[in-house]
Amino acid sequence: MKRIAIALLAAVFAASAAYAGSSPKEEANKKLVTEFYERVLNQKDLDAIDKYVGPYKQHNPMAGDGPEGLKGYIAYLRKSSPQSHSEIKKVFADGDYVILHVHAVPAPGARGVAIIDIFKVDNGKLVEHWDVIQEIPEKPANSNTMF
Repeated sequence: MKRIAIALLAAVFAASAAYAGSSPKEEANKKLVTEFYERVLNQKDLDAIDKYVGPYKQHNPMAGDGPEGLKGYIAYLRKSSPQSHSEIKKVFADGDYVILHVHAVPAPGARGVAIIDIFKVDNGKLVEHWDVIQEIPEKPANSNTMF
C-alpha cells in the first residue's frame, strides 16, 4: 500500500512539473512565431517570409497556400491596409504548435477583429497555419472584453 501511495505521489509531481512551464523548444517556437508576426504582419516585410516560413500549408480557405500565397496576402495588406497593426495579447505553446490571441486593427481608430492564430513549427520554420476571426462588436452584450 505504501508503494502505491509513493507511486501515485510521484506521478502527481511528474504531471504537475510537465505543466509548470514551457520547454526550451516551446519557448523557441513562441519567439519564432512572435518575431514572424511583427516582421511579416506588422512591418509587412515580404523578404522576411523566406526567413520564417517553410513549406507552408494554409488552412484558411480564403488565403493562398504556400509562401507565395502568404506573400500575396502581405502585398494585399500593404496596398489595402498600410496602417494595419496586430497586437498579440496572449501566446501559448504546445510542442510544435503556437497559439496566438490577437487584436488586429485595419486602421487607427477601428475596432478591428479578435483572431486566434495557430501555427505549426517544424525545424525552425512555420509550416502550417489555421485561424479563427471574430469581429469586435460596436455594442457587446456584456461588459467583458474580448482580450
